[in-house]
Amino acid sequence: MNLAETTTRPRLPEWLRIRLPTTESFARTRSLLDELKLHTVCESARCPNHFECWSKGTATFMIAGDRCTRACEFCAVTTAKPFALEADEPARVAEATRRMRLKHVVITAVARDDLVDGGAEHFRRTIEAVRALNPGIVIEVLVPDFNDSDACIVAVLEARPHIFNHNLETVRRLTPAVRSRATYDRSLSVLQKAKVKGAHAIHTKSGIMLGLGETEDELFVALKDLRRVGCDILTLGQYLQPTLKHLPVKEFVTPAKFHEYGARARDLGFVHVASGPMVRSSYHADEFHAPLT
Repeated sequence: MNLAETTTRPRLPEWLRIRLPTTESFARTRSLLDELKLHTVCESARCPNHFECWSKGTATFMIAGDRCTRACEFCAVTTAKPFALEADEPARVAEATRRMRLKHVVITAVARDDLVDGGAEHFRRTIEAVRALNPGIVIEVLVPDFNDSDACIVAVLEARPHIFNHNLETVRRLTPAVRSRATYDRSLSVLQKAKVKGAHAIHTKSGIMLGLGETEDELFVALKDLRRVGCDILTLGQYLQPTLKHLPVKEFVTPAKFHEYGARARDLGFVHVASGPMVRSSYHADEFHAPLT
């Protein structure tokens, strides 16, 4: 796909324009993340919601550095040779979670194909550190595909996260153009293994971006594929082009359409669906009340 299809980004429709809040909570979150030298996907992926989330005192922690070994065409995270893992990072994430008094924490990471285990052990140590310092917290992980390694998936599951999230991102036809180092079927396999191998009542979750050129029929096939592998929770959101070097937006899906797609997803059996233009993988993640185990 020719990424230079446009030299300017299209004007955002009214429903995608956001006001940037300036609150004391936003400043405290910024200061805390700086003090503990933590990365967030909010900043690294240029999430449009991070002003809102930080103003509410929430953030999605991105572990294992801010350099990714993959170069997905939709993602603003830097692609470069990663630095070594920081042994004290799990403790720093746990401390940030404690200070922010979070009841639901989301932990994600860049793809670390340079590591034998893809960073799975680092996920495990971070989950365990967060739980030790924050008893009773709901822990959600948003993981890369680990190249579909059973050992890596099990390593994360052994730490007993409550929600195991891995994003399908787009429909089958568009996957090679959107994330060339991943595959549609591999992502489905990761979600299925997490559901089957989870030794406790884990919920699996996935997300799809709309507006990349998918058809409705393709979207509904993807939703059925997710349900076929036991996926419980779904997020549907509008793709927004981070820079002119990334894939262009093909369509701005209306809020009414997102509402319709959300209803269709619930009819398919998803236990919780967040569907809207501003929805992202961890946006309002705490609105799903996962049972503690």
